[in-house]
This record gives sequence, structure tokens and C-alpha cells, in this order.
Amino acid sequence: MMNKAALSLVIAALSAPTLAATMQDVENSFYPYKNGGPQVAGISTGMVINKDNVAQFKANLDPAMFRFISEGKYAIKVGDTTSFDLHSSYVDATKARLGKVKLGAKVGQIEGADAGRPFVGEPDMSDPRAGEKLAWNFKYGYNWGDSAAIMPFYWKFRNMDSGKVERTLKFNFHFLNYTHRVNQAPTPALTPNPSSLFRGTYVQVVEPFDVKNTQLLIHRYEDDLKRDNAYLYLGFQRRVRRLSTGQVTDAFLGSDIMIEDFEGYNGRISDMNWAFKGTRNILMPFYNHNDMALDSETHSDKEGYKVVAFTGQGGCFPEITWQLRKVYELESSSVDKNHPIGKRSHFVDAQTFTIPRTVAYDRKGDMWKTFTIGQSHPDHHLASNKGSGVSIDDAFSMIDLQANHCTTGQFKGQVDPKLSPAKKFTVQNLRASGR
Repeated sequence: MMNKAALSLVIAALSAPTLAATMQDVENSFYPYKNGGPQVAGISTGMVINKDNVAQFKANLDPAMFRFISEGKYAIKVGDTTSFDLHSSYVDATKARLGKVKLGAKVGQIEGADAGRPFVGEPDMSDPRAGEKLAWNFKYGYNWGDSAAIMPFYWKFRNMDSGKVERTLKFNFHFLNYTHRVNQAPTPALTPNPSSLFRGTYVQVVEPFDVKNTQLLIHRYEDDLKRDNAYLYLGFQRRVRRLSTGQVTDAFLGSDIMIEDFEGYNGRISDMNWAFKGTRNILMPFYNHNDMALDSETHSDKEGYKVVAFTGQGGCFPEITWQLRKVYELESSSVDKNHPIGKRSHFVDAQTFTIPRTVAYDRKGDMWKTFTIGQSHPDHHLASNKGSGVSIDDAFSMIDLQANHCTTGQFKGQVDPKLSPAKKFTVQNLRASGR
């Protein structure tokens, strides 16, 4: 017997507009700037938006960034709006499945989406499941491509008032798609895959000594209704333990970030209620890494690679340029009433379907945390990333507005399948790597 919630979704889906997506929709979705970027009176390349002029640009900033600039904690330098073209194989996979993708009766159910962007038409405010479709586009996006690694990855815990760096962690992060593969052999899926996994995330702490070899492994299933398996290896205990669902919303290793925050949202579609709140032109952290002010103190290697520098109050903001871009505002709220976050406002880039800006509110409705993930163009980054079509996660800042504290991240993101072999994403590897 179908429950009332499921029945209402079916009725809503049947009554919503169902205009078939076209090849023109594909072109519009992947190449929104082919005729130029958005234009806003008063905003021009090279200008600085600060506390003196920010009031006139409130509509072009998310609420947390508007607040920071208004309070003099940060200033934004505007860069050219540029196209971040995803790899042609991902676009081709989308074309091949055009019109074949459908939502199921329940949130978390989808049919016909085995590669590419599931939904390419413009989201419709009258469609009650428009937010859910955007969430699927993010989940099955080309975020890190088929596999990639961040090696190394520096997290700094910072007091926002004093600017003191309280602690620095050094990680290696690895990502692997088991299915929905479009570029790296084999495609469209790795075999064998007896557990029907969709994606794996593997994390290893390199420094400091007290947490060295702490490891995290997340297995996400193709079936979104099936709960992730997450495992933690604690170096000092030398044992693997399975994480409970609630632990993915705990502060990860004492930082301002929970596991669920990774990449903007690291959970199941079925874990959240989704609502599309509108399309906006707002300033987003997109830039060319090689053109930015870089930090050689934190990292410099034989390739000459340096990480993004930080600035603003407490050193909590990336020192980058921001582009005026087309954005979908997507709201999520947990189906679990005990979740610590009341809701999140995700500002989803309409071209890449990455989530470079998120504002989280506590259960009272007060602004609590805000997440920035800087996006570098792959052709202006490491030479090995050129032509990958991956919008490179390149710097992050998670700011706790209520605690005046932040955690910042500095990346060396590498789209290289040799760095993330399937054997890394096993419980056996946790034990072997921890010895």
C-alpha cells in the first residue's frame, strides 16, 4: 500500500509541467555564456566590492557574503565571467540519454540516469520536484570527473578574531566513481562491482603525528535509498570501526566541517527535502588558479605548484577573484528532525553543477555556517589538469559565524586515475595503510 507522502509526490509529478528536454536545452545548460556573461549595472571586471559600495549589489551576493562585506571582514575583486566547459564525453552522455531519465515515486528514486546530466531543462518554480532534479544533477555531476585526488590537502583551524592558526592538518583525499563513468577507462562502470557502489571517497591524514594515519572510507550505493557505509580507521587504536549515521554530522577531527559538508553536500538525495528557490546572477568564487596570489609558505613542490593564499578577517577568506554567474538557489532540509542544521541554502553553479557557496542555518533559523569552495579553471591550473573538463575544487573556507571561527582548505587537486585505484577504496586498505 502506497503511503500518503509517496502518493502526493506521484500526484504532484503527474500534474507538473512535463515539457520534453531538447538538444537546445543541452546547449543552454552546458554553455550558458556562449553569448556573453550576465550584466549587472555597476559591476565590472577589476572593480572591488567592499563595505562602502556593497549595498547596491545585495541582489548579486548570497546573504552570508553580503553580511561579511558589509561588516568589513572581506572585499571581493570581480573577475571576467568565463566558461567552464565540462568534458565533451559528459555532454555526449547527456545527449544520449535525453528524454530517458525519470524520477521515481519516492525521493531518492530515479530511472534511466546511468551517465551524464539527468535533467537539462531550466528548473520550473511550478514543478514541486524541481529542487530534487537539481540535487540529482549535482550528485551525478562531473565533479572531479570519474576519479581524482587532492594530494596534498591542508586544513587550517583559525580564530577569526585573532587570526591565529590553531592547528594544521595535512590530508590526501581520493575520489572514485564506480558507475556513471564517461571518460576514464573503463566506461560506463567498473567491474566487478558486486555491492553496486556508485562512488567511493577515501581520506588519509598525513600530519600531524597525533592523528597520522586516521582514515575515512565512504561507500555510496547506486541505490540512493540504501544508506552509505562509512568506516573510520584510528591510527592510535589500529582498528576499523563503522560510523553511525549520526556521526557524519559531527565535527570532523575538531574542524568546523562535518563529513556531510564535503563538496558542498555529501549525503543521499533521500536524506533531504529539496526546494528550488529561484535562478539568480550572483558573484561566485570562479577563477584561474595560476593568475591568483599564491601561498608558497604552506606548500611549494618540484612542479612549482603553490596553493591559494587567504586574506580578510582572521585569514578566513580565499584571496581570489569572483565571477558574476548564473546560479540556482537550492534549499535542503533534513528528513531527520534531530539533524543539527535547520536548513541549507546551496548556490549551485548552473554550468558546472558544483556547489561553490552554501549558507547553513541552525534549528532556530539563525545563520550558523557558510561554506566557500573556490573553483579553478582546469586549463589554468596544473598542466596535467588541462583539458580534463573538471571544475577544480581549489580552496575552501568553512566559517562558523556564531563562534567566530573558521577552517580553511588549500588544495593540490589532480585529475589523474593512477592516483585513485579501486584497491584504495576497501576496508582492507584501511588496515594495510594503517600499519
